[in-house]
Amino acid sequence: MAPARWSRLSLILWLACLLPLAPARVAAGLYELNITTDGPTTTAAEVTILASLVAKDNGSLALRGNAHLYRFHWIHTPLRLTSKTEKDLSSTIRVVSSMPGDFPVSIWVTAADCWMCQPVARGSVVLPITEFLVGNLVVTQNTSLPWPSSYLTKTILKVSFLLHDPSNFFKTASFLYSWDFGDGTQMVTEDSMVYYNYSIIGTFTVKLKVVAEWEQAEPGSAKGVLQKTGDFSASLKLQETLRGIQVLGPTLIQTFQKMTVTLNFLGSPPLTVCWRLKPECLPLEEGECHPVSVASTAYNLTHIFRDPGDYCFSIRAENVISKAHQYHRIQVWPSSIQPAVFAFPCATLITVMLAFIMYMTLRNATQQKDMVENPEPPSGVRCCCQMCCGPFLLETPSEYLEIVRENHGLLPPLYKSVKTYTV
Repeated sequence: MAPARWSRLSLILWLACLLPLAPARVAAGLYELNITTDGPTTTAAEVTILASLVAKDNGSLALRGNAHLYRFHWIHTPLRLTSKTEKDLSSTIRVVSSMPGDFPVSIWVTAADCWMCQPVARGSVVLPITEFLVGNLVVTQNTSLPWPSSYLTKTILKVSFLLHDPSNFFKTASFLYSWDFGDGTQMVTEDSMVYYNYSIIGTFTVKLKVVAEWEQAEPGSAKGVLQKTGDFSASLKLQETLRGIQVLGPTLIQTFQKMTVTLNFLGSPPLTVCWRLKPECLPLEEGECHPVSVASTAYNLTHIFRDPGDYCFSIRAENVISKAHQYHRIQVWPSSIQPAVFAFPCATLITVMLAFIMYMTLRNATQQKDMVENPEPPSGVRCCCQMCCGPFLLETPSEYLEIVRENHGLLPPLYKSVKTYTV
């Protein structure tokens, strides 16, 4: 009987030990931790970390609101703990670091009466701490543009520095601000906010150097002056409204002649350019023409007119700031020779001319051949040639006399007979 009693007693004790573990085992995996922090921060300044226990499916599981049923466990070494508070289902700690770096902080939650049981939820966070000032540059303007970091020229910009100091560590510090606006303008102020106006378009980088000084009493010595600095920057893209479109191109042209028109945009480069030929100069409607992306302040249009008449280029350019319209009239006259209409007649004329030249060439060659085969010229020509040119062509006078006799056989002799009379 004694062994049986001891076995029953041990079973009861074992069940009693399991009862505190029951809620934790059931809750394990059903809850999670939401962790928030006000970091990053600078060395020697306090950082606050808050951990809250919530249900995983956005609160559909009912949590018991008694905070004494759960215990939060923190691991924050080497950060120095300055305070810790627990309220409802959350826990908050404040820590300080004397050195810069990224420090991990771990948290887990267990049942209050069984801290070595399986955790209900666990989480971690990395806390960045720097030796410099922490803050941001904020640039604002009355006119907002849809492009990120884009602003208008010739419109006042408000540039502000916002110091991140949730623990009010620099409440006694004095600050000095050194500004560089990237366009050659620099200034030094004691105010964390300045106003500036850019007069030209482009991308500029605003640079700011902040110096903080304060007095701090050191143990066993007089007051000392401490200093922290920080460098900050912001990139700005200055845009300009489209003040107009300048059109450079001919106003008179012939058909079938390539025409080029240059568009110069007075302002920031537009996102899109749209144009269309119309019989009258009227604005373009939405969807009336196909837009073309343009990334510069100039654009060339090319077109070939096939029909004469009066036309008007209707042009629309736009960027995210504004729109601009422009018109360009042009008269198209019929060309003297239109290649599409007179291509065949021209080819026929050229063929006829080539045939005529070949005919004349062959005819001249035939005449020259006949003259070589029949060198005897007509009688009149031969006589004239021989009479006029013979003395110069013959080698001896006897040959000349012989030819003369042959040609003039019927002429009287060159001498007369002498008669003798006897008295």
